[in-house]
Amino acid sequence: MARLALAGEPAGRFRDAEGDSYDVVVRLPMGERHSIAALEQIHVPTNAAPGAAIPLAQIARPRLSAGPAQITRDRQQRSVQVTANVQLGALTSRVGAASAERIARIKLPPGYSIAVGGEAEARARSFSGLGGIILLTVFGIMGVLVLEFGRFKETAVVAGVIPLGLFGGLVALWANGLSLSYTAIIGFVALIGIEIKNSILLVDFTAQLRAEGMALRPAIERAGEVRFLPVLLTSVTAIGGLLPLALSGSGLYAPLAWVIIGGLVSSTLMSRIVTPSCIC
Repeated sequence: MARLALAGEPAGRFRDAEGDSYDVVVRLPMGERHSIAALEQIHVPTNAAPGAAIPLAQIARPRLSAGPAQITRDRQQRSVQVTANVQLGALTSRVGAASAERIARIKLPPGYSIAVGGEAEARARSFSGLGGIILLTVFGIMGVLVLEFGRFKETAVVAGVIPLGLFGGLVALWANGLSLSYTAIIGFVALIGIEIKNSILLVDFTAQLRAEGMALRPAIERAGEVRFLPVLLTSVTAIGGLLPLALSGSGLYAPLAWVIIGGLVSSTLMSRIVTPSCIC
């Protein structure tokens, strides 16, 4: 009744001659609506007699009280979000772990709870099904490579470059004091694609030379000489594009950049020795 008297209730819409529509709001006619004194003019119906009403002041004592300016809900529960940005150069995972340790010491009253969101929530949600996704990705890549080369030997040679990049990515994380975060995992996924592409350039060209009748060793030497520049330029271009992101010190995106940079450096250098040896 108080809401109906003060704020009113839309009873219909009015359309003027120009075609504009307006809500028709029915509410109690009063001069002042923004003070407690306005509530004294409100009468509430009762069951004492048909049409009987009593003043609101007889059953309530209106008073001013502090309240939330906005109520947000998460899964039908009232919630309040506390957000913060990590200081430049700080590691997001370490800040999250330290915050979780402090939060665990807070004694909450009954009915209250604290849930961690942001990157920690995304990492926990993504890592829960990451094992199956990795297996599916590996089998998918191997299947595509088998269809490309037609034999498992070349497929194994191409896929053999993956550990070289993973090693470089882990070393880059360790050297920069970073942890295996959610974005770092994304960096490893992107790194695998770039590594395999570079390895395919070398192995596929070697197979073409072998099909033309060239001996194995000369074919490997020729492929390494011809494909060296495309592989090198691909890696250098990717590293140059990721350097600003890596040097920015962002706790969220720097791990991704360092993983790709470290993996490209190690795979580009080591694959020059490992891949030809595997082909032989």
